Amino acid sequence: MPASPSLPVSPCTFLVRFVKVDRYGLVIPLDHAPPIFCLSITPSDPVRHFRWTHEPQVVSTNAVVRVCIYSPPVHKSSTPLEPEAHLQHYTAHTRSELPLTSPMTVEALESVAVVAVPFPAQGHLNQLLHLSLLLASRGLPVHYAAPPPHVRQARERVHGWDPGALSSIEFHDLNVPEYDSPAPDPAAPSPFPNHLMPMFEAFTAAARAPLGALLARLSTTYRRVAVVFDRLNAFAATEAARLANGEAFGLQCVAMSYNIGWLDPGHRLLRDHDLQFLPVDACMSKEFVDFVLRMELDEQVAPVAGVVMNTCRVLEGEFIDVVAASPQFQGQRLFGVGPLNPLLDADARKPGQARHECLEWLDTQPPASVLYVSFGTTSCFRAEQIAELAAALKGSNQRFIWVLRDADRADIFADSGENRHAKFLSEFTKETEGTGMVITGWAPQLEILAHGATAAFMSHCGWNSTMESLSHGKPVLAWPMHSDQPWDSELLCKYLKAGLLVRPWEKHGETIPAEAIQKVIEEAMLSDSDSGMAVRERAKELGKALRASVADGGSSRKDLDDFIGYITR
Repeated sequence: MPASPSLPVSPCTFLVRFVKVDRYGLVIPLDHAPPIFCLSITPSDPVRHFRWTHEPQVVSTNAVVRVCIYSPPVHKSSTPLEPEAHLQHYTAHTRSELPLTSPMTVEALESVAVVAVPFPAQGHLNQLLHLSLLLASRGLPVHYAAPPPHVRQARERVHGWDPGALSSIEFHDLNVPEYDSPAPDPAAPSPFPNHLMPMFEAFTAAARAPLGALLARLSTTYRRVAVVFDRLNAFAATEAARLANGEAFGLQCVAMSYNIGWLDPGHRLLRDHDLQFLPVDACMSKEFVDFVLRMELDEQVAPVAGVVMNTCRVLEGEFIDVVAASPQFQGQRLFGVGPLNPLLDADARKPGQARHECLEWLDTQPPASVLYVSFGTTSCFRAEQIAELAAALKGSNQRFIWVLRDADRADIFADSGENRHAKFLSEFTKETEGTGMVITGWAPQLEILAHGATAAFMSHCGWNSTMESLSHGKPVLAWPMHSDQPWDSELLCKYLKAGLLVRPWEKHGETIPAEAIQKVIEEAMLSDSDSGMAVRERAKELGKALRASVADGGSSRKDLDDFIGYITR
């Protein structure tokens, strides 16, 4: 679009001399004086403007218009636009006759705002914040909206970006009533974090109103408001649909292939690759399954323009094609922009920037010699399983960094009480001094995975961790706990062939003995292991391919460009 003049505009201030209002709803100007604006009116949109420079031509009404400002009287009296408008003469005079209550330049009115609405769990907060930072780095105004504790959580835990990057985003608190924030129960019969359900329910019930108010306010300032919502937050799509200039896009925070298993566990593509999709009620609590189904119903009702995926064709190309052809996604654009996490260089150092002590320790270790062990933010181990894992790490004689912490509370800043691992750690750290390091707080996972001393990652296989590991060329020792993690493990070990299975899902209720864990550690870490060598090489290949996908000419870069182009069209 050509550059527009910096002319102030407001409702009822355009005086346009015209021949007629044609059947397309367009105001057709009369004069050939210096062209400024043509106006367009529709029943669902605000006053719109476009600067014309040619005549005659056929103009797509999707391209004709740009939001000017919200004006209810205009909405009430307007008529629909047809797909095309045949214009012969379309220049106009315009002048302001009334005082402007909110003067704006045309440039400001033509901007597009992105509103990110994350689901309040760490892996979801993190992915949408990464996407927000990517979009902000491309010059888009980005607004990140979540309950106050989760805004703080996302800000404090983000890593891999320059310290000043967060200043490019405007954060908004979605104030919701207080909710229970119980401690996780390591002895619970299921590893699913059901202690978070009160917060999930409170959030989806109460965040709608403050989000709607935020969107309504932004819609008067920007010509389009693109709401990017975690697909577990389908209510955000409903709120976006209330805006004349709103548009909703879901963010897929799990593997795209997961959709195939969810919709059709016996799908041909899964059978062809000998992939097993477990029944969802085997991996999630009944309460959460019911919650997800309610969100799906909401998403089916509200219009969704597309889905942004934290994946790419390198990993899931044939799965993406199947999903794109499925009835559930008809009419939606799919943008595979992953990996969303920053890709760090193994030897990158920023002078003057504080580093976690574990990174200083990694600096002193030989290349590809350290096993990183972490099971995410929503899982707990029973004491007996912790003891077996500790014995395996000690017995393997391999260097390691072990993040030993319980699952997050709903509010991570609430008092967590006494550390139940304190007594165990006092003994274990003495026994493994010089060989390993145990972290009980927050660990800089991206930097650990990017470090040249790190060889492999023993993981719960959450999709966020899976993408971070593969994008840095590190194989995964798969120990799935709940939710989509068993599927991610299946994808990693059988399809991508970049992982080794520590615990088969059929043994998820058992305590895995140290001998079995140690065997997989040695298989992954020792140089004389053929299977270990194979997954290490495969992970390196995927790491290079993922970096290429987000570089110029890569599929993820193209899809990100397409997404930005689409929301700013």
